Amino acid sequence: MVVGDVKDRGHVHDSAAELRAAGFRVTAARVAILDTVRSGDHLDVDTVASRVRDRLGQVSVQAVYEALHAFTGAGLVRRIEPAGSPARFEGRVGDNHHHLVCRACGRVTDVDCVVGEAPCLEPARDAGYLVDEADVTFWGHCPDCRPAQDPA
Repeated sequence: MVVGDVKDRGHVHDSAAELRAAGFRVTAARVAILDTVRSGDHLDVDTVASRVRDRLGQVSVQAVYEALHAFTGAGLVRRIEPAGSPARFEGRVGDNHHHLVCRACGRVTDVDCVVGEAPCLEPARDAGYLVDEADVTFWGHCPDCRPAQDPA
């Protein structure tokens, strides 16, 4: 297998080098999983597994779960869990962005920080917490589903 660079949203990544730097042993499956998440759009585990199988021939769903859990812990990918939806994974990390979720089809779209510097929002009362991140999810209807919901 040739290990190349993957491009996600304008950023080139050397997945093998990033895996090594994070302390992971580089395997074809790990590179394929990381590349799949980074080239996808808020993918669930089953979709990641299916796309990795298309690329490599075989990978177990359990191996994908374990790799994604480890990659999330290492900060290589981000896990989001919109209410009523399976966990999804994305390669956009470290910028404290937020999400728009379509109520009809479940599509997830990135939206940049709401206002100001991270953590974007300051709670009215922080109860002594040192806030370092805000996780905001906006809900509505995507452009594809909106006409069916709002004929005007």
